Amino acid sequence: MIILVGIAAFCATLLGGVFALRLKDRLHLILGFSAGAVVGVAFFDLMPEALELSGVAPAFVTALMALGFGIYLLLDRLIILHHDEEEEGAHSHALMRGAWGAGTLSFHSFLDGLGIGFAFQASPAVGLVVAAAVLAHDFSDGINTVSMIVKNGGSRTSALRWLAIDAAAPVIGIAVASMIAISSSQLGLLLAVFAGFFLYIGASDLLPESYHAHPVRWTTLSTLVGMGFIYVVIKLAGV
Repeated sequence: MIILVGIAAFCATLLGGVFALRLKDRLHLILGFSAGAVVGVAFFDLMPEALELSGVAPAFVTALMALGFGIYLLLDRLIILHHDEEEEGAHSHALMRGAWGAGTLSFHSFLDGLGIGFAFQASPAVGLVVAAAVLAHDFSDGINTVSMIVKNGGSRTSALRWLAIDAAAPVIGIAVASMIAISSSQLGLLLAVFAGFFLYIGASDLLPESYHAHPVRWTTLSTLVGMGFIYVVIKLAGV
């Protein structure tokens, strides 16, 4: 059963990425949707899971979320850097930022796989519920990963390469989970940090880029649709 779940996660992520590539001429709408989806995952998936699993005071969990946001901000501004398009080397820095964002999304997918594996260790019933929640937003994960590469000037080949990495990440996570043990509280704290990462990616990177030189009305609508989509599928997966 768990092998089938891994295959399903792989295919769902690939389908989302291919969808984003085929609609490249509507990238601003896809970026708007991706921004909403990434923020939605943070608010509706990662934050609730972190609060539930960590077993510590909510104030500490939210502080970790803020820490994650701050860490990503520092890495983006001080290490990866923001450059104007006219500056020398701007393209290479943009590619680096795209790879960093896609890598973070892929690591989140790896954590999803870990969550599935640990849940199945608890019981098959719990494992299926967790797997349903992961599969529900894997399609959006594929869209988000491709969007991060394309909007930062990456090639189709680079986008497909990162899409393959993201698609394989939950499968690897499931395999790793079968070999190690981690407490639910530790996983919850890690998810809190990644919630901060995702809030930064969505609000400070994808969202501003989506409405740059494009009508705000439609990109705003696509962002709200992205958030609503994640909310609905997570709720349905929890039924």
